[in-house]
Amino acid sequence: MPGKLKVKIVAGRHLPVMDRASDLTDAFVEVKFGNTTFKTDVYLKSLNPQWNSEWFKFEVDDEDLQDEPLQITVLDHDTYSANDAIGKVYIDIDPLLYSEAATVISGWFPIYDTIHGIRGEINVVVKVDLFNDLNRFRQSSCGVKFFCTTSIPKCYRAVIIHGFVEELVVNEDPEYQWIDRIRTPRASNEARQRLISLMSGELQRKIGLKVLEMRGNAVVGYLQCFDLEGESGLVVRAIGTACTLDKLSSPAAFLPACNSPSKEMKESPLVHPPSHGCRSTHNSPIHTATGSRLTQNFSVSVPTLIYTGMGSGSAGKEGGPFKALLRQQTQSALEQREFPFFTLTAFPPGFLLHVGGVVSARSVKLLDRIHNPDEPETRDAWWAEIRQEIKSHAKALGCHAVVGYSESTSICEEVCILSASGTAAVLNPRFLQEGTVEGCLEQRLEENLPVGCGFCHIPYDELNMPFPAHLTYCYNCRKQKVPDVLFTTIDLPTDAAVIGKGCLIQARLCRLKKKAQAEANATAVSNLLPFMEYEVHTQLMNKLKLKGMNALFGLRIQITVGENMLMGLASATGVYLAALPPPGGIQIAGKTPNDGTYEQHVSHMQKKINDTIAKNKELYEISPPEISEEIIGSPIPEPRQRSRLLRSQSESSDEVTELDLSHGKKDAFVLEIDDTDAMEDVHSLLTDVPPPSGFYSCNTEIMPGINNWTSEIQMFTSVRVIRLSSLNLTNQALNKNFNDLCENLLKSLYFKLRSMIPCCLCHVNFTVSLPEDELIQVTVTAVAITFDKNQALQTTKTHAEKSLQRASTDNEDLLQFPLELCSDSLPSHPFPPAKAVTVEKASPMAEGNFRNRSAPPCANSTVGVVKMTPLSFIPGAKITKYLGIINMFFIRETTSLREEGGVSGFLHAFIAEVFAMVRAHVAALGGNAVVSYIMKQCVFMENPNKNQAQCLINVSGDAVVFVRESDLEVIPTQQSTANCQPLCTGGEVTT
Repeated sequence: MPGKLKVKIVAGRHLPVMDRASDLTDAFVEVKFGNTTFKTDVYLKSLNPQWNSEWFKFEVDDEDLQDEPLQITVLDHDTYSANDAIGKVYIDIDPLLYSEAATVISGWFPIYDTIHGIRGEINVVVKVDLFNDLNRFRQSSCGVKFFCTTSIPKCYRAVIIHGFVEELVVNEDPEYQWIDRIRTPRASNEARQRLISLMSGELQRKIGLKVLEMRGNAVVGYLQCFDLEGESGLVVRAIGTACTLDKLSSPAAFLPACNSPSKEMKESPLVHPPSHGCRSTHNSPIHTATGSRLTQNFSVSVPTLIYTGMGSGSAGKEGGPFKALLRQQTQSALEQREFPFFTLTAFPPGFLLHVGGVVSARSVKLLDRIHNPDEPETRDAWWAEIRQEIKSHAKALGCHAVVGYSESTSICEEVCILSASGTAAVLNPRFLQEGTVEGCLEQRLEENLPVGCGFCHIPYDELNMPFPAHLTYCYNCRKQKVPDVLFTTIDLPTDAAVIGKGCLIQARLCRLKKKAQAEANATAVSNLLPFMEYEVHTQLMNKLKLKGMNALFGLRIQITVGENMLMGLASATGVYLAALPPPGGIQIAGKTPNDGTYEQHVSHMQKKINDTIAKNKELYEISPPEISEEIIGSPIPEPRQRSRLLRSQSESSDEVTELDLSHGKKDAFVLEIDDTDAMEDVHSLLTDVPPPSGFYSCNTEIMPGINNWTSEIQMFTSVRVIRLSSLNLTNQALNKNFNDLCENLLKSLYFKLRSMIPCCLCHVNFTVSLPEDELIQVTVTAVAITFDKNQALQTTKTHAEKSLQRASTDNEDLLQFPLELCSDSLPSHPFPPAKAVTVEKASPMAEGNFRNRSAPPCANSTVGVVKMTPLSFIPGAKITKYLGIINMFFIRETTSLREEGGVSGFLHAFIAEVFAMVRAHVAALGGNAVVSYIMKQCVFMENPNKNQAQCLINVSGDAVVFVRESDLEVIPTQQSTANCQPLCTGGEVTT
């Protein structure tokens, strides 16, 4: 056998009372892997049993080790009746299968029951012995590492980045099978959890096989999603970027560096030129996987290409031959491979040459029941169609790759919206092929690319643009053309020249639709989609101009379908790029009646908008330097043309010619207000409340303009659920409710985090869902990071060769935030309080550092509380080891919702239990942190009439070992690199 799994059950503690006569429990444990089951002895009459069992040994194939979870069931022994279930523990064995992985999983695991939650803990020790297997036809992918982080992991370097890998597996959902008539809630939930664990392991193994075929050894940016299709079935799909990674073993890799995340990103994941012998001989095809069969009865494709603000360089007067040669070499490097998709959002210097803009596609499908899961899956063809749409859009922009790529679905009844988006880009060919181009030529090509602005230059031909755009010469190098605004789905490049700070920009939209079935419902959704996309981008453009900024990064657009409405939520981080032209203002114009009151109202709104723009520029320190027009040898930027923002309801040429544009700024955006929707746009612009003084927010990992981070971080998850009144519900009322919901959610977070001022909310991830009719659920996950208030805040222009830092002179207001947070400024929640829950620190285990801060991190001290963060790094610390991914799926059901505190109490307790179980699994691996944490799914369903509720949560992240930089300063370099392995052994989590 290629593998032997050994399990030992040590003890249990804090078990529930199962025997009411004695207030004790007769507990025993079943250990199951595959079809083999072992049992411990029954430990009579104790809530803290000490089993100390023998080693249970399973001889299995390594393929089964990857697919199957280790299932541990704790039961109460009954002599005259069936044994009562206490709870279960699922342990993923995959982290033990890496060559440099932990050798043992040992620790206390929470015993989880889908009805009662956590019911005590059990101490388990798991070991795996692998044997060499030279079988060419083996179906396992042991040795392939998986990373959730969307950048090159910190203690690794990328030898070569191969490309896109994807896979999906399907099955029937146990919740909707025929046994539903006689099922118990616990049995159904456990069957569902076990099935999803099996499908997740199988999916990961198949992705690993594709990576091995491409001669890679890792998957970065691994994103796994579950599509719960009701009676149609259950789909588990995943995408990622195949890479060949090398571990950094030099002592310098773990030496303390600046606390700046941006500088850390520059130093750690450096991509070196590909070494010989790492050749990729296999491409990454769009593979048709085996899975379920969903009959495609109806299909409407809605491609969406965001032409507004695409950017990245055409061949100008200088450097044209070099750029043309670079394009030619890039094309030759890609001739033998598929059009590359990359799930990465952050890249090492030199990898990203030009950005073309956001490309996206959506398609509406009608689901049907799975007939045979082993037949070729129609869903593969659906995603292949979407990806082909993305490719054609990227090629139209003169780009050969898509970065920051992601896929998502929204399902309601039989209708499914498939969405995909990314950023069209031109990449450096030397990272995509074996070897490098000729040395002197490569050096000349890279030297010719301007530092800090090269990625902004347009990649498409200026004379044959596929869309209307306003181009000017780059305000930084003045050699190439750039657009007036830039939208991307990636993080801000580390070498980008930025003025001022960034901010979170959101667009929110709701639209009612008629209830319908099957084809009629799909048709209604398809007809609404393009208008919703247009409205969302209109809002984004307006709010970007209102902030005085000219670029969006980390753009994420969600379109969610419900029974009687569609909801759109777009989040991005706005910045001011020095290479792009200054944004114009927003000018209100339109058909104005001969009414003095109306004209006065319009004038008042115009003045308010102008004042808001001025205040935002001051708040975010946006003060671009004056550019002299007498620069010898550089072209003068062309005068910017007026651009206009038109509503979908008023696009006729007659109305455009009648607009009075003779007053105001000539470069302003024109917003027509001759309809109610336009007035709604203006109202939404003016009602967006900026964060309180001392707070900043962004949805990217790094806030532009802030570098002096401290090590104090606090991750939080908040969920709010509201039920709408069906009486006289209109689009305007729906939009107001949705806006208020999101704004109040942010305000409550600011209030709870007021003691951390000054701080920044980073990686703010909003997710909106419509689980039931007239029910809206918003989930937000983010991390609050403080920055040093004793130092002047820095505004940076980061370049590859130099960093220009400007001290802020007006941060006194930022530092003098009252701790009371002006409770008057926070209006009372307009929704029923029982429908809202905010989990600021949703874990029974408090956040903290190591217990023994003075002791070396490698000493035999108890491991402190496991840190959790959605970032790929930990401020003030160095990640020394990745232990594997944590990918967990939980179901919680209750038949006593009111007794558990209503929706708030139920959700709060469930999320706290999820955090506790994630921390326990990481600590058992020997880790002390989870990075790149994400709650990918949180589905809440409620039946208030029956006092019932159910919630499904899927979380993932990377388990790591980190060492504080302050500790590294004490420990000699040789000791820190030679002796940090003991930190990876099992430890006890502080409760």
